Amino acid sequence: MAETKPTATVKPTTSVQVKKSGNLISVLAPVFCVLAGYMIWRFILGNASGFTKPGHGWFWPEHDGPKNAWNKMYLGGIVVPVLIGTFLTCVTFIIERFLTIGKATGTGNNADFIRKVQYHLANKNVEAALAECDKQKGSVGNVMKAGLHRYKEMITNTELTTEQKVLAIQKEVEEATALELPMLEKNLVFLSTIASVATLLGLFGTVLGMIRSFSALGEGEGGGDAASKLSVGISEALYNTALGIGTSAFAIIFYNIFTTKIDVITYGIDESGFTLTQSFASLYK
Repeated sequence: MAETKPTATVKPTTSVQVKKSGNLISVLAPVFCVLAGYMIWRFILGNASGFTKPGHGWFWPEHDGPKNAWNKMYLGGIVVPVLIGTFLTCVTFIIERFLTIGKATGTGNNADFIRKVQYHLANKNVEAALAECDKQKGSVGNVMKAGLHRYKEMITNTELTTEQKVLAIQKEVEEATALELPMLEKNLVFLSTIASVATLLGLFGTVLGMIRSFSALGEGEGGGDAASKLSVGISEALYNTALGIGTSAFAIIFYNIFTTKIDVITYGIDESGFTLTQSFASLYK
């Protein structure tokens, strides 16, 4: 009777370290950006020196007679500071994603990196492959490095079958991938939300401005002066639409840029896992 090889369980330990990334920026950035938007609207766009008829009050002085386009933007209403804050939030998360995804991309080309690792593995030089991962310094290198550590352990393992060893390597790669991908996709939801909401906020501000303009027209005596005031009021209200559409377009462009970069990294990670499992299955039967 043929002797069957005992089935051993793979140790649940992993060489992947959990990445701790705080959500502080996700909570505080929108709040501070909206506050900054109000300050810009109130004290820069709404500076009393920019109007021929400055108003009184602290939160929302009713100035009149704007001297330039920036001061006209102030007369767009209370939705303007919210839109400015939304734009600043968009810029904040664009900078944050650029830094994070830039770091995750690493150095060099992913295809060249994977070819070098394949070359070293074909020569059974795992240490040289690990050294290439250290040079790559990105998410693809991190996943490959985690898989290579388990790869190295499986070479000397005498308890598992080849199929079990390949599954152990594959599981290690999946665990490493599960830790890398959330970090790449984090905070993109803010950009996608801003892309949808900014235009609606702009339209909302425009509608409020037009309601105010038509109300003023109804209370007046009519004539050419009233029509002139109406046209001025509508033009001021349309600043909301311009800000909303501009912010939305900005968010959409960078959201698509970031998702494209993430797709490239994800493809590299998938190719890394395939490289490790295929290499082990062919070299250590």
